[in-house]
Amino acid sequence: MKKYFEIFWRFLALGCASFGGPAAHIGYFRKAFVQSREWLDEEAFARLIALSQFLPGPGSSQLGFAIGCRRGGILGGLLAFLGFTIPSFAIMVVIASATQAQDSQNWFSGLVQGLKWLAVVVVADATLSMFQSFCQSKLTMGLCVATAAALLTVPGLIAQFSCLIVAACIGVYFLGKGNAQPSTAERAKLRWIPLSIFTVLFIATLLGIGGLAAGFYQAGSLVFGGGHVVLPLLQGGYSDSISPDRFLLGYASAQAVPGPMFTLASFLGAEISPGTPWLGGLIATLGIFVPGFLLILAFGDAWETFAKRPKLAGAVAGINAAVVGLLLAALYQPVFVSAVKLPLHFAIVAVGFYALRGLKLPLLVIVGSFALAGAIIK
Repeated sequence: MKKYFEIFWRFLALGCASFGGPAAHIGYFRKAFVQSREWLDEEAFARLIALSQFLPGPGSSQLGFAIGCRRGGILGGLLAFLGFTIPSFAIMVVIASATQAQDSQNWFSGLVQGLKWLAVVVVADATLSMFQSFCQSKLTMGLCVATAAALLTVPGLIAQFSCLIVAACIGVYFLGKGNAQPSTAERAKLRWIPLSIFTVLFIATLLGIGGLAAGFYQAGSLVFGGGHVVLPLLQGGYSDSISPDRFLLGYASAQAVPGPMFTLASFLGAEISPGTPWLGGLIATLGIFVPGFLLILAFGDAWETFAKRPKLAGAVAGINAAVVGLLLAALYQPVFVSAVKLPLHFAIVAVGFYALRGLKLPLLVIVGSFALAGAIIK
């Protein structure tokens, strides 16, 4: 019981402070569960990142769910999801329900600005650390730099997915060396029950079954690339129910609050069900998150086993290098460009990076300092 409580409150703490989007979330998870508590090692963490990149759904939440599953089984995964998601879920439903939410706009915008600086620090720290771990050869360094350059030049989902595929192919042929093979006891096995549930529910939503949850489930089943990409899918599915202005309010709010951006669904569900906003938000939230978690359960064990085979280990090594490139590109756009507007901002970020990486101050101390700095400086 103590283990499950720890999973919940550790993720709850992150859910209250994890600003900055999926790239920053990877940094928070790595610092909390790889470096500080050693719930898993760098290699296992990298494999889970690679898996979450290839499956549709909310990448950072799938990563958190997978970490929870490794620590405490399916119940641990569910508790990790609840802890990480409850804060942003509650905030998004409140924002949707409130008739006037602009009285505190000035101080709130300053607070958000400070936490954007924090996101720059966290992503920079994660990028540097993962580069040192997974880009030790000239080839992996090249894959990292090439991925970052490609995505900075031609941003978008297609470019991102293409870079991962190319990196995996290069890894198979040039990094997949060795004779180690998993034993017969380690044969990869899909979990057919969650895969069957995912398929049945997806077909049901296509047939018009599922009510409010249907469109959100479809979006969670089809979207690759995280919270920014899910917006057009949801807007297309619910444009008759929600005005464009309300969509933009929800989208802006999702970027301003901690936790997963997919809690945009919480806002939209509350909007669609004004009489029962909490129930509507809950149904929409479960609808958009459940498909990604079912896929993690279905493919997680198989991925862990396959990743030990030489050729697939090479593919994972290539993907790991490309993921570092993804983080490097995300460090600049959108994290850096949205947070650093003035030389003073860059100075604050530099001091924060030293405090985190050099002085190794507790993350909560740094979070509070950045929030206070943002509220004062704006």
